[in-house]
Amino acid sequence: MELVKNFKFSKLIKYVFLALIGSLLLAISSKVKIPFYPVPMTMQTLVVVMIGIAFGWKLGLATISLYLFEGIIGLPVFSGTPEKGIGFIYFTGPTMGYLIGFLVTTYFAGKFNYDNNLFKSFLKITFATSFIYLLGIAWLGSLIGWDKPIFKLGAQPFLLAELFKILIATFAANQIIKIKKII
Repeated sequence: MELVKNFKFSKLIKYVFLALIGSLLLAISSKVKIPFYPVPMTMQTLVVVMIGIAFGWKLGLATISLYLFEGIIGLPVFSGTPEKGIGFIYFTGPTMGYLIGFLVTTYFAGKFNYDNNLFKSFLKITFATSFIYLLGIAWLGSLIGWDKPIFKLGAQPFLLAELFKILIATFAANQIIKIKKII
């Protein structure tokens, strides 16, 4: 019985550690800006997908939730913080839909099974990633008005960079699953 308790406790510690590391990687990825056309690219959405693939949907959701909680309470983990504000006010601004989309993306990226079929992996990762933009555009439209060119403002500038990140995730997915099986 004592062995079972110790095993469960060590497993819990492992999951808490992984969630903290994941939220830290996500925060770092939101701050790194890579020159790209037409707008600079962060690696944030790539890390969101990778967290889902590497951690699975349960631990992935816990990790993204921790990251969102950190940002809501005022830690400068979101892209554009602290320059453009922090905390709940920043969270409920124009990027809230995208941030909520991280949860849905992580869920699907973690729920899917990946194998050596790159085309199927590409489709799964594209499907999962699309929720960041679908929810982002929906929130942005409700916030600034649907009479504005919402797609042109909220998705179009990021699509080329997103395709690049989806391709990276597609080629990395099978390797991540192999490593995950060893650990």
